[in-house]
Amino acid sequence: MQEQPEPPFPPGLTARVELTVTDADTAQAVGSGDVPVLGTPRVLALVEAATVAATAVQMPAGRTTVGSRIELEHLAATPVGRTVVAQARLGEVDGRRLVFEVTVTDGDETVARGRVERVLVDRQRFVERAVRVS
Repeated sequence: MQEQPEPPFPPGLTARVELTVTDADTAQAVGSGDVPVLGTPRVLALVEAATVAATAVQMPAGRTTVGSRIELEHLAATPVGRTVVAQARLGEVDGRRLVFEVTVTDGDETVARGRVERVLVDRQRFVERAVRVS
């Protein structure tokens, strides 16, 4: 029986990413609404950035992760000028699938929460397949 290699990412890895909301981050600017508050697409990009940061240090050469599934609740509005913090914690590793619990906070207030799944892939092969498809 062949031994499986140790996964490169142990559960419990964490990272945090901060963003001070500007006019360019608002729902008006990104086309997801007409209000001048942090837009949901920017919240989504922020939590994805936190998941990428969590795996960056231990990423094997020639590999990367790609997003495959996201569940996100955007719970509170954040006005321009406020700083939000996205935190990601790797909760589950299932082969190449990585499942992160994510939160975004503004001080003590939870702005968003959810789960982000990413898949570990060979970077070159992934890009080659994407180019062939388009």
